[in-house]
Amino acid sequence: MDEKTIISLLKEKDEKGLDAFLYRYGPLIRYISSPILPDERDSEEAVSQISLLIWKNIASFDSEKGSFTAWLTTVSRNTALNLARKNKNAPLFLEDENVPSFITPEEELLKKERKELIKKALSFLSEKDRALFYRKYYYLQSTAQIARELSLSERAVEGRLYRIKKRLQKILGGVRHE
Repeated sequence: MDEKTIISLLKEKDEKGLDAFLYRYGPLIRYISSPILPDERDSEEAVSQISLLIWKNIASFDSEKGSFTAWLTTVSRNTALNLARKNKNAPLFLEDENVPSFITPEEELLKKERKELIKKALSFLSEKDRALFYRKYYYLQSTAQIARELSLSERAVEGRLYRIKKRLQKILGGVRHE
């Protein structure tokens, strides 16, 4: 079943759409959630939660803003990260949502500006390097997984990531933006 038909069926709340969605996009959801939730049970829970979220929120998908796959990828990643935080399996660099956050409007503006600056810096990378950067730092894939899937050695992946980070640092003016 094609993407438009699946979306249409989901919007109509037809269960055939959900079955077709899981058949077509279940592997992608697992692929995205597995590095974040290495425990198979957690990953399966993520697939269930993501499917339910898509079912309930399909009306919020806007094809004018981007592709369905990009939207699904973002929903999948964020849901998996939320589950990891809830299960205390979050990667160490993620903020603890139980710690109160007191962000001033100025800090919020600076955070937004940094995000835009990093997004712009990433646009200067080749498509190949940008994809590698996203796999490692956005989708949290292990170096071993990336190396295996790209038919490279782990050392080659680490070397490319090092050069990408150095290039980004140079583009950003040598300043680290955390």
